[in-house]
Parts: sequence; C-alpha cells; structure tokens
Amino acid sequence: MGLKRAIWLVAIIALISHGAFATLSPSDKSKNKKVKELKVKAGPQPTNVYDRGLVQGEPSAKDIIVENAAYFQDTALKLFEGKVLGFVTPWNNHGYDVAKTWGPKFDYVSPVWLQILRKGPKKYEVAGVHDIDDGWVTDVKRAGAAINNRVVPRVLFDKFTDRDFSQLLTYPEERTIVAKLLLATTRKHKFDGIVLEVWSQLAARVEDNYLIGLVEEICNTLTAGSYDCILVIPPARKETYDLFSRKHFEALVPSVTAFSLMTYDYSSVQRPGANAPLYWVRNAVQHICPDSADGLREKRAKILVGLNMYGSDFTPNGGQPIVAHEYLALLKHLKGHLTYDEHDVENFFEVKTSNGRHMVFYPTLFSIDERLKLARELGTGISIWELGQGLDYFYDLF
Repeated sequence: MGLKRAIWLVAIIALISHGAFATLSPSDKSKNKKVKELKVKAGPQPTNVYDRGLVQGEPSAKDIIVENAAYFQDTALKLFEGKVLGFVTPWNNHGYDVAKTWGPKFDYVSPVWLQILRKGPKKYEVAGVHDIDDGWVTDVKRAGAAINNRVVPRVLFDKFTDRDFSQLLTYPEERTIVAKLLLATTRKHKFDGIVLEVWSQLAARVEDNYLIGLVEEICNTLTAGSYDCILVIPPARKETYDLFSRKHFEALVPSVTAFSLMTYDYSSVQRPGANAPLYWVRNAVQHICPDSADGLREKRAKILVGLNMYGSDFTPNGGQPIVAHEYLALLKHLKGHLTYDEHDVENFFEVKTSNGRHMVFYPTLFSIDERLKLARELGTGISIWELGQGLDYFYDLF
C-alpha cells in the first residue's frame, strides 16, 4: 500500500470511528483573501490544457481555481476516438449550453426528459414532453453536424407498481404497445432514438428472459426504423455481481446500439472514498466483455464507460454529491496541491471550513485523462453524467 493511500485511509477510519477528519489544510482568512485576489481566466484560449501544462497528477488548488473556466478556442476539435454520450438534465441549465458549445465532441446527447406511465391495461403514455425544447434539439444537431451527432432522450419507467411491471413483462401485446409508443414519440419529435433506463429497476426481481424480452422488443422496434436504442446498465459490484453479466450482454448485443455502463458512485457515506476507482472501471468492462470474447472490437465499441462530472463531499455528519461551484468553493480553503491516490487513480483533498471538516473527491484533468486512456486501451466509448456538472476546461480532453 502506498504512503498517500495509507494517509487517506487513516483519515477515513477517523471519520467512521471518531466522527471527524484529520485535516491536512485548515483554512484561515488570509488564505481566502489571497484566493479572492487571483486573476481568474475564463472563455476561449489559444492553447489547450495539455499545452498549458495543467494535466498533472497533483494539481495545485490555485491552478484549478484560475484555469477551470478557460478552455481551448477550437471547441470542435475531437480528441477522443470512441463514441461519447453526454447526459443533460433540466435541473442543470449549463448542460444545455455545454451540449451546443462542444457539440462536435458528443456523438450522442441525451436530455433527461421522458417517462413511461401505465394508465391501465394496454394503456401507456409518455410523460415529460413539456420539457422538450425543439429549438435546442435543432441547435445541438447543427453544432454536431460534422460527426452526425444524435439526440437520444433518456426514458425510464415511472410510477410502476409491481403489478404494472408484471403485466408489461408477461403479455407480449403490452410490450408491443410500449415499443410502438416510443417509436411514435421518437418520430414525432425528430429524435434519433432513446436511452432506455429499466434494467436496474427490474434486475434480480424478475426472470432474465422476461427482462431481456422487454429490452429486445423496444430496441428491435426502434432499430428497425433506423433509430438508436442505448441501454443503461449497472456495473459489477461484490454485492450485486451478476445484475448485468456477460450472459446478458451477449444476449442483447445484437439488439442494442450501445450500453451506458454506470461506473460511478463506487463509494458512499457508509464507505467514503473514490468516486470510480480505475481498477474497478476496468473490471466492470471485462466482467461483461472479457478480453477473450469473440468479436471483441465490435462488442467493446458498444460499451460506453460511465464518467462522473460530479464529486463527493464527506463530512463527520455524512456526505453528499457536489457539482462544480460547490467544489470550487471548498477548494478555496486549500493551500497547496491536491493529493493523488495511486491505487484508485483519483485526486482528493481535506479542508476545515467554518461549518466543519471535509474530505472532497472530485474529477481532475488528470483523473479524467487516465480514464480516457483506459477507454482507448479497452476499445470502449464514454458516457458522461452529466454535462454541465463539471469544469469547462474538462472538455479540452475529449
């Protein structure tokens, strides 16, 4: 075990045992004053983050604060060779701008808009259509026209009772009605397909053949009409190892356009730590598509490795997810450099503020770059949750 990893493990043990962190970087007014006086850069720049020497294993708090809003002026330059999916949510408006500004970097843009509701026997409707912004969809497709980008809204099954799911899964006619409804909605709003989120709701609760049958029915209906059907899938964990296995993957590869693999949220309040340890991300891919798989290249290209653009703030009272502005506010209390954990290949820092002690895990240019390198090595794409939560200069990497 490396020295740095040992240091932060001791801090985590202190949180669990004593309800406090051993802080490395207490704040004071003079430090905050110095940070506030920094000249912060913003907007397009003539050089990217690589040329500016910002992709470092242990970046300084000062560099992040000064540089995070400054991005390479050629926002159309796509560096990552695999497919990239970016989610956008109605509660994070900056994501809508990111999807347009860096449009040529995102092969798929998925606004989180739609839900399937069951209104009775053989009666379903699509909710969330009030969130659809046709003008924005047009702008996004225009921005990404050079790579023929695709707008594929996420769809989940909402307010379903166990009986509702039982009816849907048991009767072929019910599944057909849902599949045709999604096809009609896609056509009506000129979408390019959907992102289907249903597997985690039902895995291990129903027999595999019923769940596979539902996904096949929906995806085959859409792909027959030249629309995309991307399936959100859970990563392998010790406690839920086979929620989505190689058997499931092999069964669905012919029907599904791509698989959005949720490789984030590895840690929790009960187990504070890294958001997505690199070794775990690798294992999650190899679990469903091992190196020995036939047709490895084509199958791996359908896997979109999840990449979080949010972080976690752990305190003696628990913890919570944090997004860019919350991260930067905490970072202002840090003097010096972030710590690098060589085991998980992530950065973190510890500070004390007026409201207590914090251990903060959040993506850095370095941690994202390492995950993009892994995706290249494995031959996968990337799925970003979500656009707008991260720092603007992150998009130089894609």
